[in-house]
Amino acid sequence: MSTNISGEKRQALLSKIAEIKSFIEQNSNDKNASQLISYLGDLTREVNGKKYGLVFEEHREAIDEKLEQNAPVFTEEKDLFIDNGGELNFLLEGDNLASLKLLEKTHRGKIDVIYIDPPYNTGKEDFCYDDNYVDVTDSYRHSKWLSFMENRLKIAKEILKKDGVIFISIDDNEMAVLKVLCDEIFGLHGFINNFMWLHGKGKKNKQTRTLQQYILGYCKIDRDVLPAWNLVRGAKGNFSNPDNDPRGEWFSGSISFSEERSNKNHANYFTIKSPSGIEWTRQWQCSREEMDQYLNENKIYFGLAPEYNNTPRIKIFPDDTYEVIPDNICPNVGTSRSAQKDLDDIIDKKLNEKGKLVSKFDNPKPVDLINHLISICSGENQNITILDFFAGSGTTGHAVLKLNAEDGGHRKFILCTNNENNICREITYQRLKTVITGTRKDGSKYSDGLPGSLKYFKTDFIPISEKMYYEYADDLLLHVRELVELENAVNFDKDKTVAIVLDDDEMEEFIATLVESGRNEQKDTSTGLSVRNTGLSVRSTGLSVRALYVGHDVLVSGKQERILKSHNISINTIPDYYYRDLAL
Repeated sequence: MSTNISGEKRQALLSKIAEIKSFIEQNSNDKNASQLISYLGDLTREVNGKKYGLVFEEHREAIDEKLEQNAPVFTEEKDLFIDNGGELNFLLEGDNLASLKLLEKTHRGKIDVIYIDPPYNTGKEDFCYDDNYVDVTDSYRHSKWLSFMENRLKIAKEILKKDGVIFISIDDNEMAVLKVLCDEIFGLHGFINNFMWLHGKGKKNKQTRTLQQYILGYCKIDRDVLPAWNLVRGAKGNFSNPDNDPRGEWFSGSISFSEERSNKNHANYFTIKSPSGIEWTRQWQCSREEMDQYLNENKIYFGLAPEYNNTPRIKIFPDDTYEVIPDNICPNVGTSRSAQKDLDDIIDKKLNEKGKLVSKFDNPKPVDLINHLISICSGENQNITILDFFAGSGTTGHAVLKLNAEDGGHRKFILCTNNENNICREITYQRLKTVITGTRKDGSKYSDGLPGSLKYFKTDFIPISEKMYYEYADDLLLHVRELVELENAVNFDKDKTVAIVLDDDEMEEFIATLVESGRNEQKDTSTGLSVRNTGLSVRSTGLSVRALYVGHDVLVSGKQERILKSHNISINTIPDYYYRDLAL
């Protein structure tokens, strides 16, 4: 029988605390006795706390303090809007914890896939904590990193859909503790796999060379409940055409178990006959119906005529595809060098202090790696939202744009990054602008461009400390528009089918404009003209509007509802959590 040594030590400590408490209670005349008993209570709770899991010194960031005194808001940088059709995407500049706090309002339970590539905490100026790089001499190096990650991953879980998935790139510096942290946040049964990316460059010491980085995959629900993942692969093999098949070259693949390994009680145990009359009875890797179809299509090879006496195999042609369960090794998805080369082709290099041209951003991830991760977990669903709150060079956004262009999908992305060293504006934004428009910053052509549009929001803060809600409610109201656009992926400036009213006066003005526009359209009908064809904007006519977003405290009268309904305009009430929760 095993002995819990830690449990015995804990019990011994609790016994000593109990003895001290008893002594104090017997001598309670001391004015400090009640305070000491309170301290002992705190010690008891601490001793009885977590018995297993990740233990680290919790740290607070400067952003934590700022969020206690201020409400985060988004402000659009309108001159940075990119319009090339396609889906509407968002780039959020600012501390990602502030962005996540707002996304928790707009996207709780709505994100399909999260991919992040956080700082690896190598001690080589890659992890900045409160404006200071954490180096190997910092005794709280790992605790600071874990505190930093825990704050963000807890929110990430909340904004994932029920069957949402998160992928986290990491290397050996923090992989072990990150796995334990994610086990605690997402649960042991939320762990999908530890995917490995063979990055190609290789990191060596005197003993070995490391060829992989890790990508921890977790889901919000039990992994066993998560839908099956499949990866479509193309045919690979030594193609030839020994039977002169008019469809061209092929190679053969196994389609049965040997007679010795066949299960005679299996539903796929049956007999087929070759053209020469030879019977083959065994367990097949397909149903009877599928086999009949293969035979009719001459896709089963029995060997050459006239003998046809080879073990039956299936013909596989170059255009054939098949589904497999994805491996945890990510194959042929680019390397560190190829990713760096691709980025350097988009973003021009800079001169370092030695006068040498160097990359403005080091160690980006390959587009094909992100595409692979998105594809294996989303399957045929092409209408999903992908979030990356450590956006870096913007690879995730680039990957989504490329995927949509390849298969006509409607995926959308939200990227968050700070603007340290001007990274958001000069790297992330510029990369996305280049791949969308096809034109580099210097005006040279990069490509034909990719369909997609982008809104650029910057994080700002409204002081709320020691104020009543009504004192800053109007300030919050000024930034609700951005939250509505973000949550619903709409653009009030460009999309004339949507409009927004935030108070009763704006509602009355919109209804009046709508009624007047309706009258004008009726007048123009007699002349064969329509207001929709006069070039008037939605702001002056309202007739193109199909969805109206209304502030939660706007009182819509019955008459106004009837007018909106008569014009086929749906009313979407802006959630009150935009106001209420931001005030907390």
